Amino acid sequence: MKKFFTLFLSLLFLFSIFAYSEKAKEDPLLLKVKPAELTPLKKEAFSWLDTNMAELAKINEKIWSYAEVAMEEYESAELLASYLEKKGFKVTRGVASMPTAFVAVYGSGEPVIGILAEYDALPGLSQKPVPSKQPVEEGKPGHGCGHNIFGTASTAAAVAMKEVMEKQKLSGTIKLFGCPAEETVVGKVFMARDGVFDGLSCCIQWHPSSVNGVSLGSSNALNQFEVEFFGKTAHAAGDPWRARSALDAIELTNIGLNYLREHLKPTARIHYVILDGGGAPNVVPDYARAWYYVRDINRESAEKDYERVLKIIEGAAKMTETIYKIRFISGVHEMLSNRPGNEIVYSNLLLVGPPQFTEEEQAYAKEIQKNLGIEEKGLKKEIEPFKLPQRSWGGGSTDVAEVSWLTPTTSLGVAFKPEGTPGHHWAAVACGGMSIGHKAMITAAKVMAASGIDFLTNPGIIKKMRAEWMERKEGKEYKSPLPVDLEPPVKPKK
Repeated sequence: MKKFFTLFLSLLFLFSIFAYSEKAKEDPLLLKVKPAELTPLKKEAFSWLDTNMAELAKINEKIWSYAEVAMEEYESAELLASYLEKKGFKVTRGVASMPTAFVAVYGSGEPVIGILAEYDALPGLSQKPVPSKQPVEEGKPGHGCGHNIFGTASTAAAVAMKEVMEKQKLSGTIKLFGCPAEETVVGKVFMARDGVFDGLSCCIQWHPSSVNGVSLGSSNALNQFEVEFFGKTAHAAGDPWRARSALDAIELTNIGLNYLREHLKPTARIHYVILDGGGAPNVVPDYARAWYYVRDINRESAEKDYERVLKIIEGAAKMTETIYKIRFISGVHEMLSNRPGNEIVYSNLLLVGPPQFTEEEQAYAKEIQKNLGIEEKGLKKEIEPFKLPQRSWGGGSTDVAEVSWLTPTTSLGVAFKPEGTPGHHWAAVACGGMSIGHKAMITAAKVMAASGIDFLTNPGIIKKMRAEWMERKEGKEYKSPLPVDLEPPVKPKK
């Protein structure tokens, strides 16, 4: 019996070692990062943010209420630009030939720390700050991606850093970039082409999310364009042989693209929507127009896919005896993540902690989830583990990628919408313009300000960031995806 018991203990011990080793193997992507130190400089920044919370919340609410879509963010951009001017920044408006783009600068010399701010809304997502779908005005825009919080938090972080630099006489430069039209993947691409981001030591950016964490993932490169077909009209029943259908050309293009999918790599994505397809069934359309996205894992792959798509369009024109015109809208690279910089951001996220939502705010979030028929988990209360990505690419695309090719760029997410709710949705709008959005805003501002202070005061960090950035570029220099003569799609102020 004693031998059996000894054998049992030995087996149990071996099993424990095996279980522990298996557990250790469970997540080989996990990275260990300690919370950052709460230095006197960071205390000053946090104190300024807490003291000015009420004013920052009002700015957030105003931009939320403006809800201006891409290239129409006149009031939102001016609100942030004027606030930064009032706080001692020198502001240049209308950069890169876009009236709603601006750069706000404070300080001089190295390092030069960039901070990205966005403020465009999405069409058709008007929503009151209530947990059920109730538009403020049916069909109007709403901040379904939280860019009102994005722009306000970034501005707050820049001013908090400036206050510390001014009081402590720290050298260095802060540049806050007011970036329009992220939702149409346009603003930063034109700013990058025109050299607006040149000369940065590094750049800080964040995005409102359903989780609290820092990402090391990438994104897909993208080309987006419109194609117009021009044919001949005729009566669809009386004399269709006289016609050359522009709509047929669009449909043949789309059929060709759907067959092409089988022969593209799994990383590729093609999407389209027909914008104009005719006015009546009995009139053969002499004009048709469609909008296309071509994405892939990197810029080179996206360009190759795009060339194949163009051949299909040309073939459709020949089959239908129509002519066509391509209007290139925008293109972006894949995102270059930066581990040394993101480790600093994550350490400061651990220092600051996630937003502390009240029971009432959690109940509000759960009511949204209930109305959407999803599990009532509420808002995230913890910080996600810091991990290497399972894959090096992502399904979406962002114009932040252009900045990441010009300077090491960090990435932060802070929870502002309930778990499991869709992106670009009224549920996000419902949370963005009230206390939930304000708490996400101040959390993000503190993490960015603390990270910026680390970058300003520790040149070794930026040196590491830039060394890894050079490695990730693999000797490639940034080349804008935009044609040199392409003008930004500016919209006049209403």
